[in-house]
Amino acid sequence: DQNLTDAGVSEPVEGEIYLHRKGAAPTDQGAVMIPGSRGALSYLVLPNAPKQAARSGWSLAHGAGRRLARNAARVGGKAQYPDAKQLLVTELQSRVVCDDKGLLYEERPEAYKDAACVVADLVGDGLCRLVAVMKPILTYKMREIFDHRK
Repeated sequence: DQNLTDAGVSEPVEGEIYLHRKGAAPTDQGAVMIPGSRGALSYLVLPNAPKQAARSGWSLAHGAGRRLARNAARVGGKAQYPDAKQLLVTELQSRVVCDDKGLLYEERPEAYKDAACVVADLVGDGLCRLVAVMKPILTYKMREIFDHRK
């Protein structure tokens, strides 16, 4: 059994607790990767002590999330990059392998929020410390995973 208390809860919660995470990583399993887009840096962070972890629901963001819906990214991407091949090399000079033009536009770096801002907020709030910063070298994108046994 765990006992949980929160500033917004007047009585401790007792018993078995199930925590559903969407868009978050657990803080009790070691280092957490916070990936950037294919054109941005990624960050390895180490969650801080349990007291800080409780403030964040024992969770950290596992990315920055989308800034543009897929359709908006595709439409805007086609206008900004008439030749999809322009998206095969990022501003960081990393390479992208993808044979689906639509996916190239949908997943373009501008479609995502800045992971650096998310990491800065997490570190600034004392929830984790930065361990490493990584630059993508190669990104492989595909819409579906095919079972080669079929």
